[in-house]
Amino acid sequence: MKLTEKSKSPYLKFGRLGDVIAAIQVMGKYAFYKLDAGQWSKRISGDESEEGRWEKVFREHPEFFRFDSEGKKVSLVWRRSYRKRFNVDEERNLTFEEYSALEPEAERRISRTPLTGEEIAILVNTAINLHTRAIEQNKEHRWMSSPLFSLLGVVLGSFLVWVTK
Repeated sequence: MKLTEKSKSPYLKFGRLGDVIAAIQVMGKYAFYKLDAGQWSKRISGDESEEGRWEKVFREHPEFFRFDSEGKKVSLVWRRSYRKRFNVDEERNLTFEEYSALEPEAERRISRTPLTGEEIAILVNTAINLHTRAIEQNKEHRWMSSPLFSLLGVVLGSFLVWVTK
């Protein structure tokens, strides 16, 4: 990156931090851990027609969100680390024996364990810290541009004085 080039962090986009935080909260607590972007859009913003907006958020923030191998369903990375043993109807984790005894139809009601409030707070604080760093990095680039342009002006002025002599 050039010294005067602005940071291209997605956190610098208008409203992005709020979108990331909202997605973390909903995706961390919702019973099912992965849905397509349209379904998440309906859960997060109440409007399924904003699917494109949310898909962009998910794709630009792989530090929090991942698409499945088909590129259709999205999940929160932290939740993917848990075993798939959470019974969404009973709101509890099943034992290995209970899970093994499930009929294929009943397996569709099994998800990954929702995150705790503390885990969600950690992810939200991480997003805030990444946003803050992006702002600071952007300020550093703006700070560097003024001295560089001043130096360029001095060099150009000196060159013009030398040429006109």
